[in-house]
Parts: sequence; structure tokens; C-alpha cells
Amino acid sequence: MTVEPNEYMQQAIKAAEAAAARGEVPVGAVVVESATGRVLAAAGNRVEELNDPSAHAELLAIRAAGQLLGEPRLPGCDLYVTLEPCPMCATVISFARVRRLFFGAYDPKGGGVDHGPRIYEQSTCHHRPEIVGGLSESECADLLKSFFRDRR
Repeated sequence: MTVEPNEYMQQAIKAAEAAAARGEVPVGAVVVESATGRVLAAAGNRVEELNDPSAHAELLAIRAAGQLLGEPRLPGCDLYVTLEPCPMCATVISFARVRRLFFGAYDPKGGGVDHGPRIYEQSTCHHRPEIVGGLSESECADLLKSFFRDRR
């Protein structure tokens, strides 16, 4: 079964919408097995719910995929996330050896891939995934803008 990358991003957007409904910052992530197209894990932010500053969507999805596969590294997997990963998440993505990273909205204030410390450009970075930014960018950005506008 062939699924277009945008369809995986739509699944990440659904996870982000579910996070927003729980009062979390609406970020969603999906881990996909590259060879088969099988979705291994999907998650939305759970920082507030779990009282855990590390409970970002990317980390939760990577943890779940690793548990499912029984592996700490995911070299045969792609990650779809609705927002440019922060430095913490970008580092975990590298440590997990994720093959490709697709993200939606850019994050000039908190991003760690195209902004901020640019984790994958550092000489100390051992693995740099292929990166595609701006996938469904306006839809992902609108979700975040709506969330924060409603809270002001």
C-alpha cells in the first residue's frame, strides 16, 4: 500500500488536534516504517497531562515505536511532525537514527533544526536524517496560531 507523505502528516495533524483538545500545545508526530509504510506510533504532546517537560509528541512517538520494534534505534523509519523539532527532540531524533524527518511549521523561536542551534549542523552530531520542512506548513501553523489565539 502506497501512502503519500502528506497522508502521514495528516495523521500527525490529527494527533496535534487531539493534543489541543486535551489543552496541550497542538503538536503531533507519527513514526512510519519506511519499507512498508506501516505507522508504528502516533502521539501528541502530553507535557501538561504527565507533568513532564520532555513529553513532546516526537519523543513519545519515538519511544512507542522503539518499544514496538524492541529497538532503541529506528534507522528504517521516518518521522512526521507538525512543528520543527526543538533542540531536545532534534537530538533524540539523531540518537534514534531516524532515516527521514518531515516537519510542518517552522519554529523560529524554539526550533532546533533550521533555527536555533541547528543540531544536525554541529560537528558533534553523529547522525543527520534527511530533512523535509514545510510539509502542510500553513495547516500546521494555523493549528498552533488558533490554539494560542484562543488562550489570549
